Amino acid sequence: MSDITNPQDDDTAPAREKRSDWNHSPKLPIHIAPYFNWPPEPARVMAWLARAWFPITERAVVLAIALVTWFYLTPALERCREFAAGWIAEVYLRNLGLMIVVAGGLHLYLYTFSKQGKKLKYDHRELARKNRNFSFRDQVLDNMYWTLASGVTVWTAYEVFLLWGYANGYAAVLAWSDNPVWFVVLFALLPFWQAFSFYWVHRLLHWPPLYRLAHTVHHRNSNIGPWSGNSMHPVEHVLWLSSVMIHWVVASHPVHILFYQQMQVLSAVTSHAGFEGLLVKGKNSFVLGEFFHQLHHRYHECNYGSSETHWDRLFGTFHDGSQQATEEVRQRRRAMHGTT
Repeated sequence: MSDITNPQDDDTAPAREKRSDWNHSPKLPIHIAPYFNWPPEPARVMAWLARAWFPITERAVVLAIALVTWFYLTPALERCREFAAGWIAEVYLRNLGLMIVVAGGLHLYLYTFSKQGKKLKYDHRELARKNRNFSFRDQVLDNMYWTLASGVTVWTAYEVFLLWGYANGYAAVLAWSDNPVWFVVLFALLPFWQAFSFYWVHRLLHWPPLYRLAHTVHHRNSNIGPWSGNSMHPVEHVLWLSSVMIHWVVASHPVHILFYQQMQVLSAVTSHAGFEGLLVKGKNSFVLGEFFHQLHHRYHECNYGSSETHWDRLFGTFHDGSQQATEEVRQRRRAMHGTT
């Protein structure tokens, strides 16, 4: 693996800001994608996209997993024309295994065996134990329960429904032979749809009634780990994962569904890993957690989207990691909730 730069790092950023409330932070202030900069900066846009896809990145790995899943681990479409326990169980068990391998593997490596100690770990705290805020009084067990019992089930339900739709001709199907260029371009466009939909669903989940009903389960985790990313109330899983239904109306192939859904759930694992990256021979060789979202879990009322969207900057909720931004968020929380 080569040394990969986090897309949110920028050579023009000032020297690293010292922060006593973080064990580790990237260069501050952090930056969002330059897609909407004015005047346009095409060179920076292309550099950002290149770092997001090449050479070995989370997005590229998920695409490889999706291709393997389609060719070797997905029931033949003719079997999906009728809802049947056999092929549905195959999809569920494959998704269950994938989640356990990715989330469980990262947790074992980073936390149980602590292979890189606290190097590149954002939060200095350990994951919570003997804490009444969590089911079973244990953060990891709580996160595993909600991830596996709710997350994998809802993820599978959406996939099963779409496979059934493709098999019966209810969803618009795109074959490689129909348009090879669009077939490939669609993979590049799907992350933009994911980022767009995530912001608006996430803002909705911060509406107080929905927050109390559902989103509070996810926000138990102010200090996050790999199992935290998909630890949500079933209502939140239904809303968050619903954006995959774009494939019902936009012509695509089942492999695009697999890529999109795996990008959602597996990227949630890595983005909540709590570490900036995996160290290989002393180098940050595989980007993991995004500090942009780590700030959201710490301060709640900021960074509702991702670093690939402009909405937080547009609506004044962007936290760039600076102390000034932290004070602004605290003031906003006092105004919203009457609390610090």
